[in-house]
Amino acid sequence: MELGKVKDIWLQLSDKIRFLVIGGINTLLSYLLFVLFLKILGHSYYQVCVILQWSLSSVVSYLNQKFFVFCTKGNYLEEYIKCCSTWIISYFVNIIVLNFFVNYITKNLYVSQFISLFIVCVVTYVILKTFAFRSKKVATEEV
Repeated sequence: MELGKVKDIWLQLSDKIRFLVIGGINTLLSYLLFVLFLKILGHSYYQVCVILQWSLSSVVSYLNQKFFVFCTKGNYLEEYIKCCSTWIISYFVNIIVLNFFVNYITKNLYVSQFISLFIVCVVTYVILKTFAFRSKKVATEEV
């Protein structure tokens, strides 16, 4: 199948479906980075691991969301700044949920972060859709 057809099929999907696919890829990358950093730094540094994981995966996420989900053109700096705001909110949601699960539900960091990342994905979609990549509708006047 040629690349143009794949692109056409991809763009025919709703942005929610594209977000789920790309979000799944981003989530998997985030989780794998978290595991990698846990292996390198050790479990007692799990908060540092989250910071490192978030820093790397958010850049990849921005590019994926811009080009493969919301398919916006231009506005790189404006969207990037808005995405940074989104990531900061997502980061704090991640930390709060992760700490809650580690302290009250399970001591297992892997399971806690796995659950946390899915909650973060939902929050992130809503913010990205309504704020960072919101398309500006031009009102047409009736003559």
